Amino acid sequence: MPYDDSVPPTRRARPPLAAAALAALCLTTITGCGGGADTADGAGAKASASESPSPKPSPTASLPQGPLTGRTVVIDPGHNPRNREHTKEINEQVDIGTGRKECDTTGTSTDAGYAEARFTLDVSHRLRELLQAQGARVLLTHDDDRPFGPCIDERARIGNEAKADAVVSVHADGSAVGNRGFHVILPAAVKGGGADTSKIVKSSADLGARIAGHFVRTTGSAPSNYIGGGTGLDTRDDLGGLNLSTVPKVFVECGNMRDPKDAALLTDARWRQKAAQGMADGIAAHLKG
Repeated sequence: MPYDDSVPPTRRARPPLAAAALAALCLTTITGCGGGADTADGAGAKASASESPSPKPSPTASLPQGPLTGRTVVIDPGHNPRNREHTKEINEQVDIGTGRKECDTTGTSTDAGYAEARFTLDVSHRLRELLQAQGARVLLTHDDDRPFGPCIDERARIGNEAKADAVVSVHADGSAVGNRGFHVILPAAVKGGGADTSKIVKSSADLGARIAGHFVRTTGSAPSNYIGGGTGLDTRDDLGGLNLSTVPKVFVECGNMRDPKDAALLTDARWRQKAAQGMADGIAAHLKG
């Protein structure tokens, strides 16, 4: 599966606090967490992979004063559009604290060829604009400005060195047809080698639950019907991007690119704006405590 570190999941637990927080948020939605993805723009919404009207990034020097002033958020767009041209480099093994994994992966795509790496950059740009409008200092781990990567260990290091208040890694899944919906991946309690998530498990769970709740509310998409037991939350101990983080961090799998109904949403610029808004609202709710 095309995550930051693409391997089958080894854990499927969810922290009780995260599940409870998500349940509370779902109670405030119109459709609840059982609402289907077709409610976003209608079952017949036209799929368009156009990057427009993606907001243009705002310079950090002109950030407005807002509720997130003084906060730092790192956005990690999953994969890199040119990773496929550098298979040797991205297959190099790196240390993830509890073992070794590939530097990065190419990611997935829709049947029509809309690449996950393009999707993640587009949503990340939209998310950056929304957070900057609230005064947050926002950094991207990359912005289609390097030939490949960064590797998963460097992605974690960027968030750590920025002393980020929150890090969100943006992805889309590549599962079987019929598997639909989003899920948020939380770090498990991991300690070994250079990995120690003990100080971020609770805060990451809160960040993930708030994003999941707002994602439902804003996009109308339901939590995954194949991962997370209907909660939209999944805990993993095998992802270097989470294992090596020392600041609150989650992955957001926005939908399944290999399912045609989810793909119609993911390739719709209007829906991508809603996805960014849902993540921004969840991040803001977490940071405001």
